[in-house]
Amino acid sequence: MNNQPTEISKPITTAAAKQAATASFIGTAIEWYDFFLYGAAAALIFGPQFFPSSNPAISQLGAFASFAVGFLTRPLGGVIGGHFGDRIGRKRVLLLSLLLMGGSTVMVGLLPNYAQIGVAAPILLFVLRQGLAVGAEWGGAALISVENAPKGRKTFFGAATQLGVPAGAIIAYSMMLLLSAVTGDAFDDWGWRIAFVASIVLVLYGLRLRRKLAESPLFAQESAHGTTARAPIIEVLRRYPLGVLVAIFASAASPAVGYIVLTFILSYGTKEIGYSRNSLLLVVIAASTVQFIAMLVISTMADRWGRGRLMVIGSAFQAVTALVFFPIFDNGAVTLAILACSIALIAQTTQYAPLPALISDLFPTRLRYSGSSIGYQFGAILGGSLSPIIATAIFSSTGSSLMIGVYLAILTVVSGIAIAIAHLPALQAREHEADDRPVVAPVE
Repeated sequence: MNNQPTEISKPITTAAAKQAATASFIGTAIEWYDFFLYGAAAALIFGPQFFPSSNPAISQLGAFASFAVGFLTRPLGGVIGGHFGDRIGRKRVLLLSLLLMGGSTVMVGLLPNYAQIGVAAPILLFVLRQGLAVGAEWGGAALISVENAPKGRKTFFGAATQLGVPAGAIIAYSMMLLLSAVTGDAFDDWGWRIAFVASIVLVLYGLRLRRKLAESPLFAQESAHGTTARAPIIEVLRRYPLGVLVAIFASAASPAVGYIVLTFILSYGTKEIGYSRNSLLLVVIAASTVQFIAMLVISTMADRWGRGRLMVIGSAFQAVTALVFFPIFDNGAVTLAILACSIALIAQTTQYAPLPALISDLFPTRLRYSGSSIGYQFGAILGGSLSPIIATAIFSSTGSSLMIGVYLAILTVVSGIAIAIAHLPALQAREHEADDRPVVAPVE
């Protein structure tokens, strides 16, 4: 590793930093649109369509299992994306991940159901529900923003990647709500498919934006000096195992809370509480809008007041809101559901928004894509992938939604401890004494 300070011959401008953050946000929003479409369909459509059973709970578990399998392949996507992202650059991997995700989504919209092709339908659904693209996407999108960020604004610019989540949810659920209203009773049969097939328009737009994006200046430095790693995955596991482990646990709780609020309640709320499908889609859209605003505010606060302090305090807030979420949501009133979901997502954002900056600080530039991707994606398995299944199983066995909140609170405490450890000076990986981001020149 090159331990000497390096310089960039031509500093990037604030305009270039904003362009990188914007491209990261829009591309990630498109990918999360695809992802949340699948989550909504898994909660509302896929059970009877692809996993018919005389027991509705078994049918729903099958649908959520198909949702979870995407998370199980995300670490593989992170490994592949991390290897090439650290070898050939962030930009190329981002282009390929967006193309792969978009293609899979369109094919899900065209897939025949169980009544038409039998057991081949759920098998093909599992195949198409791959998480390779999302696994490869997150690390590159986060780093292209963080590594272009002006000094002192790393958390805010890094949060551009996380902003794609509420934006993708708003677009996806708005599309589902519109199609539900327009197609009526036909929505369950074929109306939902329009949203999947239509994603090709967004993907083409995202590819156009990312093709114009410049490579990360920090990666360009490493490449120019010939210091890129030959086997980044092996090296990061050998040299930074504690950093990877901390990143995994720090990333676990916020996806779990997010998927309970944005996915699980769609099936739970309609089947157990009596909300209508359209009212819950409106609830999620409203709460995601609140989260979008909260992410901008919280990431700014983190840069001004200290990321570590805000995240640890936010972890305590998230644990409390996890315990009170279902008692409020279970009331059955739409206004209270919006309140419960909004507060839960604000609390979740205190952990979630600063994650790109937190995780990137655990690894040096030459290994950062690999380390960040492995840590975040395995954390997503530990938290996000299993949360709808665990929540369904907890409620089926206990009949108590409060126990779901207890599960989320315990997971939040674990992540909070990992976040505190991640901010210890000994865990901060730096190539040199100076801040490892390029100096940002003012726009002339």
